[in-house]
Amino acid sequence: MSSLKERLQADLTAAMRDRDTVRTRTIRMALTAITNEEVSGAAARELGDDEVTRVLTREAKKRREAAEAFESGGRPERAADERAEGAVLEDYLPAQLSDDELSTLVADAIAETGASGPKAMGQVMRVVNPKVAGRAEGGRVAAEVRRRLG
Repeated sequence: MSSLKERLQADLTAAMRDRDTVRTRTIRMALTAITNEEVSGAAARELGDDEVTRVLTREAKKRREAAEAFESGGRPERAADERAEGAVLEDYLPAQLSDDELSTLVADAIAETGASGPKAMGQVMRVVNPKVAGRAEGGRVAAEVRRRLG
């Protein structure tokens, strides 16, 4: 079992003991998403830390999008709930890259590939994505690559 999944299970027990409903609900949801990912496909498998991080990143993104939707729909109390769940998930994700760090990574990838012009975006993204690995949202990375190549 991955160390991140073990940490989630231990934190779930602690949250239940402390009667922290937001943390309990969020960690249960995360563990369910991880289990669903493990059993999807032809055969069940155990996820590694990087795959668990990917699942948690996807869940955190869902929370951000739901919060925005509730906010624009006039439901600020539900938006606050979604943001609270997102904050719990952020505790388990690697620190996000700053704009400067992301810009440096993209510049290095462009130099490495010798890319120029918007048509080379896919080439640069293939080099940058493994280096970013969950520390920046894909849309943010793509926007920076597009800005640099444009």
